[in-house]
Amino acid sequence: MDMQTILLRVGASLLLGAIVGWERERGDKPAGLRTLTMVCVGSTLFIVVSLDLVYGLGTESWDPLRIVAAIIQGIGFLGAGTVLQKGETIRGRTTAAALWAVTAVGVAAGFGMYRTAVLGTVSILVILRGLGYVECCWLTGSDKPGKQDLEKQAD
Repeated sequence: MDMQTILLRVGASLLLGAIVGWERERGDKPAGLRTLTMVCVGSTLFIVVSLDLVYGLGTESWDPLRIVAAIIQGIGFLGAGTVLQKGETIRGRTTAAALWAVTAVGVAAGFGMYRTAVLGTVSILVILRGLGYVECCWLTGSDKPGKQDLEKQAD
């Protein structure tokens, strides 16, 4: 894989991960700009390295999809660490899901599937921001989302 392709894939991952991270950072969530960007770029790097091993070094017996499975398991472990239970309240589920979803964006960027990565990023933003308003306004019966409602739904 040439340097231009690597830079494009890692750059796309950095930008898309930062967009999602910025959205979480604005809400003062535990996994924000740096964390989600790093997760996205890290997953891209694992894919780029595995593709380089297969196609660059000629190790045809190596399956790059094995790396995808390992990334999913690893991020599941990381995400599980963000979920906390305090009495009857469980917090951190959306943060864990955002980590998992942004990993998929990084994997898509790593494979050069830029349209999929962008669509995934837009979908994540719609879910995090747009569905929050739906959840607090329509599902709770409130006329206007208050700051407390939005903070509650984003966890």
